[in-house]
Parts: sequence; structure tokens; C-alpha cells
Amino acid sequence: MTSSEGTSPVRALARLARGRVYPDRLRLGRREGPSAREGRPGGAPEISLVPELMDDPEVESQLEDIDVDAPRVGIVMGSKSDMEVMQQAARELEERGILHEIRVMSAHREPDLVADYSRNAHMRGLRVIIAGAGISAALPGAVAAHTDLPVIGVPLSGSLSAAGGLDAILSIVQMPPGVPVACVGLDNARNAAILAAQILAA
Repeated sequence: MTSSEGTSPVRALARLARGRVYPDRLRLGRREGPSAREGRPGGAPEISLVPELMDDPEVESQLEDIDVDAPRVGIVMGSKSDMEVMQQAARELEERGILHEIRVMSAHREPDLVADYSRNAHMRGLRVIIAGAGISAALPGAVAAHTDLPVIGVPLSGSLSAAGGLDAILSIVQMPPGVPVACVGLDNARNAAILAAQILAA
């Protein structure tokens, strides 16, 4: 998923400086001047580990096929069966031009995966996580337990839900002190995306 923003030479060079390019895209600059030959057998050229500056068209060519923009919102859900509802959030974010990613992971069947994803979310550039789950709805709370990012819970209804989804709502709303999770309406993933956009803009 790529950003709609253009890649200016300034942005491109800044990304190169941050190392946000693939290793095979970096080129070793060679200096052939007198300082390069001093103390080197046979006048071997000095190798610089700093990427050499390239002309504007060359910068654009090198970076045009590289997705260097990280998603800002993570959308996670406990089961593939939740995808239809959670796609509402994805569509809203797309319309707003907000980069996002979608993952399926279960707090019960894949607790280690959920923990690793949550711990590394901030480092990968995420700023908000939307988590949807039904029945006991443990996923939003499990995510919040491993990250300091804002977590928005989407309670999901289903055939196994108690009282039409009340169990999922209470599991997200009734979090213990110190582990906050925002909660939107039942099956209202679109509102979660709008809230995420408001958090990003704050």
C-alpha cells in the first residue's frame, strides 16, 4: 500500500539518510583523488559507505518501486470471519488517505503473535490500533496490555454472542485500571476508523 504523496528529491535523500531503502539499492561511492590513493597498495580507490548523491531523475528512478511509507493504523481481528465488518474501517481509512494494515490473529490461539505484534507496533510506525473481536472479545485488551499506543476496540456480534453482542461490549468496556481501551458501537468498525483519524490529527 503506497502513499498518494509524491517523492521529492529532499524526501528521497532524507529516506536514504535514515536507511529506509533496501540494501541492494545502496551504491558504494568511490573517490579516485590523491587522498584515496595514499597508503593504499596499487592506488586502490577508497570505498565510502555513504550513498553517493544522485541526480533528481536518478533518485526518482531508484525509489519509485520502493514502498517506504509505513502504515499509521493497524487493523487486527481474531478471525477471518470478522473481515467483512472490519473492512468498514479499512474503507474509511482509504477514503481519508490514511495508510493502514490488516492482520488476523487470535488472542487465545496465537497469544505470542499478538504480543509480538503489539510490542513492535510503535517501532514499525503505527500510531493507533483498531482491534475487533466477538464473544469474550479478548483481543483489544490483549493488544493494549503490550503497547502504549491508543487501542480502539470494536465489539462484534455473532451467532455465539450472548444477548446479541453484549458480552463483547462489556469485555472491551470493562478494562482494568491502567489498561485503557476505547470502545465503539457493536459492529461499528467505521466509527473506529473515524476515531483513529481524529487521534492522528490531534
